[in-house]
Amino acid sequence: MAPLFPRGPRARGPRACGPWACGPWARGPWARSLAAALVLASMPLLPNRALSQQATADPSTTPTLGQAINPSNGAQLALVRRLRERGALYYGAWWCPACFRQKNLFGQEAGNQLPYVECEKTAADRQRCDRAGIKAYPTWVLGDRRVEGILSLDALGRLLGDPPKRPAP
Repeated sequence: MAPLFPRGPRARGPRACGPWACGPWARGPWARSLAAALVLASMPLLPNRALSQQATADPSTTPTLGQAINPSNGAQLALVRRLRERGALYYGAWWCPACFRQKNLFGQEAGNQLPYVECEKTAADRQRCDRAGIKAYPTWVLGDRRVEGILSLDALGRLLGDPPKRPAP
């Protein structure tokens, strides 16, 4: 059986590892040290996102979800204020496209004030969401009600007890 990643000067195919990557020079005890030194030496050249976020002191409750595209309007800000007053929680994950779409429905200012709970950044986050019984993202929890998936602003208003909005004639 052929090796999964063939090496050497006679290796052929898309998985072949030529002498530049797998040659005798790459097998020495110093190879890993050299690779680590090169990575560390290039670190100052990369943008440091953590430092830039500290410097701007972003007050967002949802910094891991990315920035919403459009500005918020008064109705979006009022809805977020009511969600927070009623104790609603919005569970999501930093990698979740649906969570970003949910945040984007609120616009920039209101999206940054959502009562958001991150479930995937750290082990503590995962444990907190496991204890809360979160099975899907996004999940909205208000009292004993739990709704999974992206909710429109009208649906969130109905979750708070608003009457359904009538379509314009």
